[in-house]
Amino acid sequence: MSERAALRRLSTPRAAGFAGVVFALLFSTSLALLRSVTPEDPFAGAPWDEGGGGRIRIALSLMPFAGIAFLWFIGVIRDQLGELEDRFFASVFLGSGLLFLAMVFVSMAVAGALLAGISAGEGHVYAGDTVSFGRAVMLQVGNVYALRMAGVFMISLGTIWLRTGSMPRWLAAATYLLAAVLLLVINLSLWIALVFPAWVLVVSILILVRQRHSAAAG
Repeated sequence: MSERAALRRLSTPRAAGFAGVVFALLFSTSLALLRSVTPEDPFAGAPWDEGGGGRIRIALSLMPFAGIAFLWFIGVIRDQLGELEDRFFASVFLGSGLLFLAMVFVSMAVAGALLAGISAGEGHVYAGDTVSFGRAVMLQVGNVYALRMAGVFMISLGTIWLRTGSMPRWLAAATYLLAAVLLLVINLSLWIALVFPAWVLVVSILILVRQRHSAAAG
């Protein structure tokens, strides 16, 4: 048998459909833990204490796995589109998704660096202003930029769904509405960020239901 004849076409693993569910759960948990010890105003409140530091450590340990699951979720979406994928919208969709993930990692890295410095100096290595500045950088990267990239990710995907008919129209309409929330009113509350993982969870459940129906029909 020749080497070329031995090659096989790759197919998406069935378990990949759960990637969005895993991302939604891990990302929401990590975000909730981080937000619970971070004031709305980064220059208000005392530096992170030991209790808050414990929650931040858990958040930092969960986020890399959430990022891996999000990459799988992007792959699942592209697999669902198949040959219907448009180069323009696919480029915006993929680029905004990767930028979102990169900036989330940067934001968490800033939080980790602050926590490491505070722990190393028993709470005294950084002055209060330094901690507040680090929080401000973390929130700017995470809220102002990362979540707005998430909004662009949603808009591009909603447009693809509308043009291809690959997902229900009500989902595309809801996607536009939720994306507008992330783009325009994210500064009202840190907890609005949970809109994105909730949306990913709904999309993933719909994909899993469709996969089950397709398997049953087959």
